[in-house]
Parts: sequence; structure tokens; C-alpha cells
Amino acid sequence: MLVIPAIDLKDGQCVRLRRGLMEDSTVFSDDPAGTAVGWAEQGARRLHLVDLNGAFEGEPVNGAAIEAIVDAVPDLPVQIGGGIRDMATIERYLKRGVQWVIIGTAAVKDPDFVRAACRAYPGRIVVGIDAKSGRVATDGWAEVSEMQATALAREFEAAGVSAIVYTDIDRDGMMQGVNVEATREMARASSIPIIASGGITNAEDIKALAAHASEGIIGAITGRAIYEGTLDLASAQRMADDLMVGR
Repeated sequence: MLVIPAIDLKDGQCVRLRRGLMEDSTVFSDDPAGTAVGWAEQGARRLHLVDLNGAFEGEPVNGAAIEAIVDAVPDLPVQIGGGIRDMATIERYLKRGVQWVIIGTAAVKDPDFVRAACRAYPGRIVVGIDAKSGRVATDGWAEVSEMQATALAREFEAAGVSAIVYTDIDRDGMMQGVNVEATREMARASSIPIIASGGITNAEDIKALAAHASEGIIGAITGRAIYEGTLDLASAQRMADDLMVGR
């Protein structure tokens, strides 16, 4: 199971939000590329990027910072979400060296777009499902729909989606622990691999998720915990590897 460091970009800086609120952000670095290099040096095997401004505006905003990151860690696979609403944006990111693009809001509002993207770029499309009290949120989490997160996962069962990034908004950035049961429900809802996000605080959260890797949980995204030092990236990945070997 992968332990995946997150770089959330707001106005060109690395930040973390609490419960997705742009007005409740903490700046951790004004050097996103340098931050990415640091995570690579600590043994990261995948990097999770979010264009927060782009998520709200519906189109990429932090392009310069994203390009700098990709250039700084050319051997580290990168996934990017935030403001990806059309094929041109997907193509631009993939040509620039991004390995996977994450479709969030558009997955709810235009499911056929996801299916078309999967056909055009097999193995490169991830769906981001962000949920508040089990219901899917869109537009940078500003809007909460009536759709259940598990129902959206099932909708893409046969689409060819590479993975689902599942975020529990109520836990995100709060350092209150990951919602293991909700993540398991997502994993059981379809055969699509699940990457957990939101609330991961320490090694016990990684251990709790790894215990259900056989159900389809393949990774855990962590941001504030590694920035603030309650979770050590390198040791967490070693622990996850050891747990997988021991299964």
C-alpha cells in the first residue's frame, strides 16, 4: 500500500485546508518544487497534487507551480486534480509529464466525460470522490449533491477508471484520524481500487487502512500529518510494506 504525500496548491504556495475551506488554510511552503524534492528524498513513490484555485474556478490556475514540480521530480509519478473539466486539460497535463489526472466535479456533472477520457487515455484517469456525510461534494467542496459516494463509485465500475481517490471532507485537515469504515464501504461498492484521503494523522491510521488492503484499499494520501511531523513518511511506507509482506 502506498503512502502518498499531498501538495495542495493555493496561489502558488503549498497549503493545507481544514474541511476544504479556502479561508481556513495554513501555508507550509512557498516552494512547491522544493517540497516535492523533499518527499522524493524520503522515499515517496507517488505524489498527489491539487490545484485548489483550479477546483473553485473550474480550470487550472497553478500551472507554473505544477510544471516546476514535475520538472523537479521527473522520476516520481504524479497525480493531479483540481479544475480538470475537459479533454484539452487532460491532454496538456499528460503531455507535460503528469502520470494520472483526477476528475472530480466533472465526474458528477458529466459522467460520460469520464468514460470518454478513460477510452482516450486508458490507465491514466482517476476519479476523485469527495464526500460530506456520505454525499458527494463538488466545485471545490462548495456544493454538496444528493448523490451517495458509493453510488457514484458503482457508476464507473466498467468505465476503466484506474483508481478512486476517496476523501472524507469532515476529516480532511482536521488531524482526527481516517474514516476507515467509510473507506471500506467505498472499496466494497465497486472493484475500482481506492486511495484514502482525509484525516490521516499518524502511523496507526496507515496500519488501520493496510489491514483492509485486500478489500481494495491501495493507498493513503497524507498532507498535514507529514508537514506537522505526526507521521514520518519514510517509516510509514516501510511499515506499510512490512504489513503487506506479512499478510
